[in-house]
Amino acid sequence: MDLTFRDFLARCKLVAILRGVRPAEVVEVVHALIDHGIAIVEVPLNSPDPVESIGRLVERFGHSLLIGAGTVMTPAQVAEVAEAGGRLIVTPHAAPDVVRTAKQRGLFAVPGMFTPTEAFAMLAAGADAIKLFPAEAASPAVLRAMRAVLPKESAVLPVGGIDAINMRPWLEAGAAGFGIGSSIYRPGDSAERVAEKAAALVAGLRG
Repeated sequence: MDLTFRDFLARCKLVAILRGVRPAEVVEVVHALIDHGIAIVEVPLNSPDPVESIGRLVERFGHSLLIGAGTVMTPAQVAEVAEAGGRLIVTPHAAPDVVRTAKQRGLFAVPGMFTPTEAFAMLAAGADAIKLFPAEAASPAVLRAMRAVLPKESAVLPVGGIDAINMRPWLEAGAAGFGIGSSIYRPGDSAERVAEKAAALVAGLRG
């Protein structure tokens, strides 16, 4: 049976955003995440050699994790990620052409949005979930208002400024999960440090 984006999210509501990770360290870092149940990993394309990192992760973990790219800006970049074996495309912006290209390639698409207009447009383009970004500039109240009008089955993931302390209000407002950046990985973090951060975040999910 083909897994859906929701299936991966059901294993853990956190998408680990490894901005700045290097190919030489990426497998060790993701090992630390797996130990805490994280099943979705995103390597932003403004990281060093991101396609190489994605390829290494797919080779090592592609059978069990959902691995892909963030900060995807163009359809051409979608093709690069697909050729490396990545299955997830995340954008910072509402980009219907990127979403459609991802879906044509059989990939999961999670585009950014900030308004109801953008949210509905991304769902219409075929998005598997939508990313409320930057969440720092919104609030759980904003998400709750959006959830009142969006299709009930749509998954909204706040991204930006989310940490172990502030997840609960977002979950109560209807967040399906979160994209987590610096709260889970900063360039230079050891695998041990990443494991500590992941443990705190998972504990925050549990309240």
